[in-house]
Amino acid sequence: MTRDVTAEYEARVAAGTIARDPAQEGVLPELDRIREGLVNPVKSGWFGWGGTVPVRGLYIWGGVGRGKSMLMDLFVDTLADVPVRRVHFHAFMQEIHDAMHAARSRGVQDALKPAAEAVSDAVRCLAFDEMQITDITDAMIVGRLFEALFVAGVTVVTTSNRVPDDLYKDGLNRQLFLPFIDLLKDRMVVHELAGPTDYRQDRLRGSPVYFSPNDARARAEMDALWRDLTGGMSERLVLKVKGRDVEIPGFHNGVGRASFYELCGRMLGPGDYLALAGEISVLLVDDIPRLSRANFNEAKRFVTLIDALYEAKVQLIASAAAVPEMLYVEGDGAFEFERTASRLREMQAEDWGVEPG
Repeated sequence: MTRDVTAEYEARVAAGTIARDPAQEGVLPELDRIREGLVNPVKSGWFGWGGTVPVRGLYIWGGVGRGKSMLMDLFVDTLADVPVRRVHFHAFMQEIHDAMHAARSRGVQDALKPAAEAVSDAVRCLAFDEMQITDITDAMIVGRLFEALFVAGVTVVTTSNRVPDDLYKDGLNRQLFLPFIDLLKDRMVVHELAGPTDYRQDRLRGSPVYFSPNDARARAEMDALWRDLTGGMSERLVLKVKGRDVEIPGFHNGVGRASFYELCGRMLGPGDYLALAGEISVLLVDDIPRLSRANFNEAKRFVTLIDALYEAKVQLIASAAAVPEMLYVEGDGAFEFERTASRLREMQAEDWGVEPG
C-alpha cells in the first residue's frame, strides 16, 4: 500500500532528499484530495450505475524553481495502480496534433474526437508539466479537447509558470480562447505556489556555468550539472514553429540540453529561438566552437539565440572552445560579437535570472 502524498513528503524530508517548505506543504492537501478520489473512487447514481464521481483537478502555478515539478513527481509516485500519464504539456499537444493528422488521413471528419478518446481510454489522470500555450493551433483546440477529457472522467493536474488568466496572453484571436480559461477554473482548483526559495538557482549557486576549453573535464562538468538538474531523466522536446521543427534532444522539467550544431547548424531564426526560450528555464549548450568567417551563418544564429535567452532570462550553461571574449576574434561580425560576449559574461553571474524579491 503506497503512502498518501503528505506521508511521502514527510518521509523524503526525514530522509534528507528534500527540504521542508511551507509553500510546498500548502499544496499537499489538494494533492491528497485528488489521490484519494483516484485510488478510492466514489460511485455515482443509484447502486453505482452512474459510474464514478469525477475528481476535480489542480492547476499549480508559480515561479521557476519553486518545486512544482518535484511535487508532481511525488504525487504520481503515490498513485499505485491508477492509470496515469506524466508528460510535458507541449509534447502532449504535439501528440494530439499527430493523432488528428492520422485521423484526417483516414477520412475522419471530426479528427479531435478519436484523439481525445484514445487518451481517455488509456488514463484516468493526466499530469502535465509546464502548461503554456503560445501556438494558435493549440489555442484553437484545447477547449474542445479538455472538455472531452473532463466529460470522460479524466482528472488533470498541471504545473505552469503562469496564472490561468495569462495563458495565451496577447495571442491571435484570444477571445476564442477565453472559454478554455473559464473551463480550467471550473474543473480545476487553482493554487499558487509562492515560496521565496528558487531551488533550481540554489543548486547552481557557487557552481561554474561556463566551461572552456571543450575537453573531457568540461564534458564531465556538464554531465554532472545535467544529472543534478534533471535527476538523469530525459525526453525529446520538439517545438513546431511555423512549420519547422525546433528539436531539443534532451529535456526534463524545464531544463533542456543540445549541442551548438543542433541549435545553430540548422536554418533557424528569431521566432524559433523565442519559442525555445519561452518553453525552457535552463539550457545546456555543448561544444560551442570558435567562430569566424568559416562558420559565419552559424555564428549569426548563435548571436540570435543568446539574445533570445538573455531577454527571457533563461539560465545558460555552456561548454565552449574559448572564453566569451576569445570566441569570435576575426572575420565579419567579430566587432558585433562583443555585445554577445558581454551578455555571455553577464549570464554567468550567480544571480542571473533571479527575479527581484
